Amino acid sequence: MADKPTLAFFSLACCEGCQLQVLAANEKLLPILERADIVRFREASDGDADHYNVTFLEGSIVTEHDIERAKAIRAKTDVLVALGACATIGGVNVIKNFQESDDVAEYVYGDKKDWFPHIPTRPLKAEVQVDVEIHGCPINTCEFLEVAKCLLMGKPYRQPNYPVCVPCKLAGNVCLWHKGVPCLGVVTRAGCEPFLCPSAGHKCIGCRGLVDNPNTEAAADVMAEFGLTVEEVFREFSLFQGIYDDVAKMK
Repeated sequence: MADKPTLAFFSLACCEGCQLQVLAANEKLLPILERADIVRFREASDGDADHYNVTFLEGSIVTEHDIERAKAIRAKTDVLVALGACATIGGVNVIKNFQESDDVAEYVYGDKKDWFPHIPTRPLKAEVQVDVEIHGCPINTCEFLEVAKCLLMGKPYRQPNYPVCVPCKLAGNVCLWHKGVPCLGVVTRAGCEPFLCPSAGHKCIGCRGLVDNPNTEAAADVMAEFGLTVEEVFREFSLFQGIYDDVAKMK
């Protein structure tokens, strides 16, 4: 990289909430800004450049145009970072994949549905090479800062590959299942701490995607043990895990 590398932020199909989380870092961004130039960031400034050392791309792919944009951005950047759940696992946008395409279009756009052609939702890595992933909906600002620092220092970022249950137990939380609350922490990738949803009494909804080689069958058995039907199990998993074949087969 150059002495002062260039950073860029783009979005596809998303709410851009993950980029707002970046801005929420406030003064904690200053060390990064001292070592890099942000040349493209619609949420914060105007401007652009012909090439980017690091691009943070938020959003999932839902149209052919999204594929074209993702490939064009990939061609102009050295390191592509998938920013947030929409970019890493498709996000809640994947829910539409479980319904008839025409029905979804008509529900959203009515008699103008033909104006908005779309394709099944997919994450960035389905169409372009992704070098780093930052999970979450929205992302964890602390994790973003850690990833950015690693990239600027030329160090690899090693994302957690253990389930949310690990930090949840270390925090001394009573398992939400024993409170009658379905929680996907048993198969969801950790890394959301210190802002751990179960610590605030909220169930894990799986926004960080599955750990590598997750035991989804065991998770489904736990759900069944606590009285969830197959349809309810599918509903829990499909919110953020819809791109995984084993989840799709539950239906």
